[in-house]
Amino acid sequence: MAAFVLLLGVICGVARGQLEVGFYSDSCPDAEDMVTAVVQDAAANDPTILPALLRLQFHDCFVKGCDASVLIRSESNDAEENNSKNQGLRGQDVVDAAKAQLEDQCPGVVSCADIITLAARDAVAMTGGPSFDVPTGRRDGLTSNLRDADVLPDAADSINVLRSSFAAAGLTDRDLVLLTAAHTVGTTACFFVKDRLYNYPLGGGNKTGSDPSIPAAFVAELKARCPPGDLNTRLPLDRGSESDFDDSILRNIRSGLAVIASDAALEKSNATRALVDAYLQGPAAAGSFRRDFAAAMVRMGSIGVITGEDAGEVRDVCSAFNTN
Repeated sequence: MAAFVLLLGVICGVARGQLEVGFYSDSCPDAEDMVTAVVQDAAANDPTILPALLRLQFHDCFVKGCDASVLIRSESNDAEENNSKNQGLRGQDVVDAAKAQLEDQCPGVVSCADIITLAARDAVAMTGGPSFDVPTGRRDGLTSNLRDADVLPDAADSINVLRSSFAAAGLTDRDLVLLTAAHTVGTTACFFVKDRLYNYPLGGGNKTGSDPSIPAAFVAELKARCPPGDLNTRLPLDRGSESDFDDSILRNIRSGLAVIASDAALEKSNATRALVDAYLQGPAAAGSFRRDFAAAMVRMGSIGVITGEDAGEVRDVCSAFNTN
């Protein structure tokens, strides 16, 4: 698998806040290898779980920080995972499996929040993306509320809304471009494309149709895959390259072949469009894209982290808060 090792000491020092690379080297030295093995086993049975694990980390970190609150299951359906913006979220079972093994070997040591981060890192490498170190030492959060997840970016968001959402999370326009490029792997449901194809506002009044920014041939292709009323068929986010981590998603965005509106939105701002173009300027740019993507993943994984023994907890089971 084509990959490189990114040393955090080069890009941002060996620690971010109280997180540090190798946090479990003494308390649970096999922790990272155990998570990797669980992800490998899951991917062997279902390769589509890899992009799902990337999405899981994004959906956790953008809601009150990377604290595994998205994993909480509620009998009253009022936890984060019950928010409609988490529709179709997968990968929780992989985190649960890794947690069970870690509890057998190192009880009460490795947080669910760190397992999410490690699993997402492994998912990137296993799809051909960069291999990189992530700092660990997160604690698990003590709350998970349905309405908190309203802040998650949406597939229909405009570029202004997306830029504001990322800025509120402490991320830059570059991070927006790079983390959007995670769509180089994975699929989406026709549900998230239907409005671009059939309900896009056209001029005044109530006239609707297809988004005019989509090339006609691509509209026809998408409509063939997603006929009216079909909400569940899945189609690649990165046309022609949905299984491999590469810069094809950026090329598709630049060519008007973005599938969902939020990806296409990168072309609607001079700032983000210039960043997309810069990552497509020859072989050296491809290397920069991989390095910068890894750095963006580390930054996202550091949003609102809980650290230190006086805050949060290390859950016994990822889907439930500790009772003691």
